[in-house]
Parts: sequence; structure tokens; C-alpha cells
Amino acid sequence: MNQEESKIMLTAKAVGTAQKAFSASVETFLEKPRANVVGMGVGVKWKNGEPTGQPALVVLVSQKLEKDQLSPADFVPPKLADMQTDVLAVGYPFAGGGESLAGASQTLAKRARPAKGGYSVGHKDITAGTIATCVYDILLGGTVSPPTHGIGIPPKYYILSNNHVLANSNAANLGDAVLQPGPYDGGTDPADRIANLSRFIPITFDPPVPRSSHRNLVDAAIAEGQFHDLDREIYWIDRVRGWRPRGGVTVGTLVQKTGRTTNYTIGRITAVNATVDVGYGGGRVARFTDQIVTTNISAGGDSGSMVTTLDNIAVGLLFAGSSIATIVNQIENVRSLLRVEVAEAIL
Repeated sequence: MNQEESKIMLTAKAVGTAQKAFSASVETFLEKPRANVVGMGVGVKWKNGEPTGQPALVVLVSQKLEKDQLSPADFVPPKLADMQTDVLAVGYPFAGGGESLAGASQTLAKRARPAKGGYSVGHKDITAGTIATCVYDILLGGTVSPPTHGIGIPPKYYILSNNHVLANSNAANLGDAVLQPGPYDGGTDPADRIANLSRFIPITFDPPVPRSSHRNLVDAAIAEGQFHDLDREIYWIDRVRGWRPRGGVTVGTLVQKTGRTTNYTIGRITAVNATVDVGYGGGRVARFTDQIVTTNISAGGDSGSMVTTLDNIAVGLLFAGSSIATIVNQIENVRSLLRVEVAEAIL
């Protein structure tokens, strides 16, 4: 790693220091609406177009504007809770079944059995998203248990993706048909039914709930399928070798994903521990906490893709983005809330 490369990275100690300031200031800072501000996270301070290697509270904005284009009330202060700030443009992060789908890969939009991560999938009433990978219940001695890795015989097997892909943004019923490929790519029920919705983590939306009361961590769901129809391999990436706890997911890390629309892409983590407001169409917005922000690695239809390091360690579940940034749920949160196993933890 050269000197410039090292300055893009943040150590766990530096993130910890910034996280204290973040925790002390994020709710107050985001309580008051500011022009273009869509969130805040922890990242690297940049000066004159170069990374400094120093931690900063990164204010996420839809676009950077000159001071004369903003009112004084909308300025980002140079410090919050005694930690320097920076501004990162991320566009308008968007998720949801109403997202505009770009042209899909001829490979990943087709029917496949067994279906791998990266392929098109979707609830019967949406357009299409992406399979992250296939997972099973967390086990200990053959029974479902609290989030502790164990051994046993999985009783069920699932497709992992987003709530808005498999559960139609809370509007689905358990047992609903999940199609592969997704409806937008020609999937029909029952001919292309690959699984049935098993469980999902509900998303809190504004309206009706004010964003200050949101506690969204993940946009995630699973659908139960038959073992012979599911494959834990991710197209082009191969199998996930393990998953990284949230404390080990660091700014500057190179990541990869395979998705239905943009195929295989590589990006870099630009912020962690982020609180981000994400649009879901129809005027609905959901505020998510503890998110990963990366450079742009996705487009509409890639929702649900598994994001891994370049050596195939899972770090997150892709669920939203814009033309300049992608938003990712921490895989530790996805795993523990859905109580599913992706692979062995890698510390």
C-alpha cells in the first residue's frame, strides 16, 4: 500500500474516536433540515482534493454547493463535538420497487436453476432486484438459536435479498410468491416461482412516522426455496468465505458486488456508521442508521446484491444508491435480525 492509498484508509482506532463525536452530534445535527443534507457518517477528511488520513464527521449531501448558494443556516460547521467535518456528495439515495430499472445483463436477467447470487429475483408484485446469496437459519446443535454460529442440519434454505425486493416494501404477505427472474425480466407465477416469502424486517417510513423516530437498520428479507434450486455461489465472485463484523468494516476498503443490472463492479467504502435518508417512491422516506457508503457500484435493479471485500468476505447488503454513491446495510445487522447464516465470521 502506497502513502496515498494509506491516507484513504481509517484505522479502527480513528473510527472509534470519530464515532464518539458522531454519537454526540448526529441526532441534533439532522434534527434541523438543511439544504441538500441527506445524512452523516464517519470518513476521511479531504483537503485540496487529496485524502489526509485523518478522521472526520462526513456530512452527506445531494450535491456540493458554494457558500454563496446557501443560506447561513444551511452551512456545515467546521467542527461537530470537537471533531472536524467534511462534506461528501452522494446524490439522492433511492431504493424501492418503483426504482427505474436500467437494461439488465442478458445472463443475470434470465431464469437459472439453481439460481446464484447476482441473478434477477423479485416478489410477484414488483419489478426486479438481485439475489444476494442463499442462506440458512443460524444453527446450534441442529436447532434455530440466537445469533451464535454453530453446527447442525439446516431445516430450511433461503434466498437473501432486500425487503423491497422480496416483500414489496412491507406490502407483501408471508408465503407470497418470489419469482426468478423477477417480473420485469419476464418471470411469471407459477412457472418461475423459486421461493416463498418467509420473513422480513419491516421498514419504518415518513410519512407517517417522523424521521427522528426511525430506527431502521436493514432493508432485508428472506424467501424459502428448495435446496436444489438455490446456490450459495455468487456469479463471477464465487462463494462467500466469511462475513466481517461491523467493527471491522473500515473506510477505504475496496469492495465488489455482482448485480442484475450492472454486473460485476468494484468500489471503495467512503463512510461507515452513516445515518442516511433514503427515498422509496410515492413521497416516502426512510432514515437508516449504521450504514456503509461506497462509491457508485450500482444502478436500479442491483438492490439486494451482496457486497464483499475483494477476497470474498461479506460486508453488507446493497439496498439503495444514486448515480454517485451506493448505500449498504452492515451484514452483521442483516444476519442477526433475520437470524440467518451467511458463512463463518472473519474478525
